[in-house]
Amino acid sequence: MTLTMTLGLLAALVQAPGEGTDTTIAVRAGTRLEVHNLSGDIIVRTWDRNSVRVQAEHSSRDRVDIGYGGVVLKISASSRRGAPRGVDYIVTVPVAMDLNLSGTYGDISVDGSTGRINIESVQGDVAVRGGRSLVTLHSVGGDVQVSGVRGRLEASSTNGEVTVDDVEGEVYAETTNGDVMLRDIRSDNVSATTVNGDIVYRGTIGDNGQYRLSTHNGDVTMTVPVGTNATVTVSTFSGDFESDFPVTLTGPSRQGKRFSFTIGSGRATLELESFQGSIRLVRP
Repeated sequence: MTLTMTLGLLAALVQAPGEGTDTTIAVRAGTRLEVHNLSGDIIVRTWDRNSVRVQAEHSSRDRVDIGYGGVVLKISASSRRGAPRGVDYIVTVPVAMDLNLSGTYGDISVDGSTGRINIESVQGDVAVRGGRSLVTLHSVGGDVQVSGVRGRLEASSTNGEVTVDDVEGEVYAETTNGDVMLRDIRSDNVSATTVNGDIVYRGTIGDNGQYRLSTHNGDVTMTVPVGTNATVTVSTFSGDFESDFPVTLTGPSRQGKRFSFTIGSGRATLELESFQGSIRLVRP
């Protein structure tokens, strides 16, 4: 059967009248999935098959459109009258498939992927477990939660919290109005910033690592394991500095409080900033 005939048969199946869609498409290795949804949730699960199952709940006037040219599998919704009312997707994909997901009104979640992941949400939460190489997550109005990444992670929100657990690789976490929580991190390159919120870091501090935690209105708490070697720079204007272990401070500035000190041989670089909050160093 030719590709044109296959796509024609698939279109007829997906566009059949009725409420809901449930269809499975065989895909080649290396195929990338793209799902764009205006309203409704997107849930992505994984399995050990070279096929994609698309389950969708929608009204009888809406339909799910699936296009596949051998490289990218595209899923979207349309309606006979205006914009679709809302479609909730459950998509089951090969475990290593790369994912590009976006939504306006609805949550997006991925569980168990070992591929690259890119997610954009406007008014919804983002939750991911897994991901390799590069994982990029962003929500404007929702929270971002991620765990199990092995590779570079870029997680950001505008008006939500960013929570990162069990990540091995570079970490860049950012929000404007919310906390940034980094736990069980194994990385030599970490950057976490927020304007209105706290920052917490629990993880390794590599001898050649660079770590920057910065907030304007909030506290910074960093766990420093025994045996750490780091040069620490602390900057705060109206907050306090506390440490679970003794340190020798140097380099006070004329305005506010800016100083530095060395732990061990001082090989790693730690930059901790809070304009109106406290900075704390704690032991595990």
